[in-house]
Amino acid sequence: MRSPASHKGENGSVAIIGGSKFQHGAPLFSALAAEASGVDLVFLFVPSCHVEVAKNTSLNFQVHPFGSDSNDEISSRDRARMIEKLATMDSVVIGPGLSRTSENLASILVLLEECPCPLVADASALQEATLAVLQGKHAVVTPHLGELERMGLAMEEVFATAKKHSCTFLIKSKNDTIVDEKGVPKTVLGGNAGLTVGGTGDALAGLTAGLLVQGHPQTDACILASTTIKRAGDMLYEKQGYAYTTREVIALIPAILRDLVS
Repeated sequence: MRSPASHKGENGSVAIIGGSKFQHGAPLFSALAAEASGVDLVFLFVPSCHVEVAKNTSLNFQVHPFGSDSNDEISSRDRARMIEKLATMDSVVIGPGLSRTSENLASILVLLEECPCPLVADASALQEATLAVLQGKHAVVTPHLGELERMGLAMEEVFATAKKHSCTFLIKSKNDTIVDEKGVPKTVLGGNAGLTVGGTGDALAGLTAGLLVQGHPQTDACILASTTIKRAGDMLYEKQGYAYTTREVIALIPAILRDLVS
């Protein structure tokens, strides 16, 4: 819970590393959801071509470019700058919208391995080698079923894998499954087919990171984030059917969290 006597920065700083030439929205959804969770500071690392749209998305975002106007890959120089900044962060989301060239996938793995702060691995950060480089980092990984397959895992293998690699899985599906570091599963029900709209998974990752830095243990943060997104989807469906957007989901996060944690 937030202390009434807290000062700026004491309620968490979250970084988001994501985006590619054709995907500017994914990291912005993660950042907006982290912001909506109540954290004090949000830092965004996005390709140079998306710096202005990131700045215009929220006046609170501190935006750092990587790559160049013609290249959306993370270079070794970019990684060094990111690692330096992450050493001052309370949490980071790595992966939403990052390009999946062979060079960039290799760079993402190095970044995951060298990351000095608690992290949420999402989207392009979910590769077959991801768990090996995250060993012992107590990370949260957020695959949907297709990404789980890309990681080389069947659902029945997740329980032992979470325990082996000391990580928490938040597996996105009709019903979300959270598997903690002991391999114990919990299920979050609710939501509806409108949540298949692009960006809800990115929002879930950002919200999870925001809750982590505000003192929620990993499993609790995952359950609370999943419950919040699903409840937002249900509230929007009641008003407008399936025709809602991730931005509308994010707008409901603060009020839902207030009700859930009060």
